Amino acid sequence: MAFTLVVNGTEQRVNVEPEKPLLYVLRDDLTLTGTKYGCGEGQCGACTVLVDGSPERSCRLPVSSAAGKKITTIEGLSHGEKLHPIQQAFLDIEAFQCGYCTSGMIVSAAALLERTPNPSDQQIISHMDGFRTPAA
Repeated sequence: MAFTLVVNGTEQRVNVEPEKPLLYVLRDDLTLTGTKYGCGEGQCGACTVLVDGSPERSCRLPVSSAAGKKITTIEGLSHGEKLHPIQQAFLDIEAFQCGYCTSGMIVSAAALLERTPNPSDQQIISHMDGFRTPAA
């Protein structure tokens, strides 16, 4: 089935099964590999993308639910060589750990700051809760 997605500001047309997770459409069909597979259960946050400005776990979101919506991946946060302020902050303080779930954390933090420019510590903790190491 054909779906039209607006990914990082560019209209993309894909021909996939409606239940295919958005994560796999992004990675396999559109070759946007910044969004990572972590747990496959929507728990760890490595696959987080923005859908119409809200953070969503793309491993559990069928492409049919994202059709016609504005999707922003980690690749879409920067503008050419200019990094998003959250990306730059992660670089500046070397906040990468292993780097696997970093893209999801950055995308989620960017969404928080878009909605709440000066969040409290509790708002940050509450919003970022859910970024965990996938179960082995």
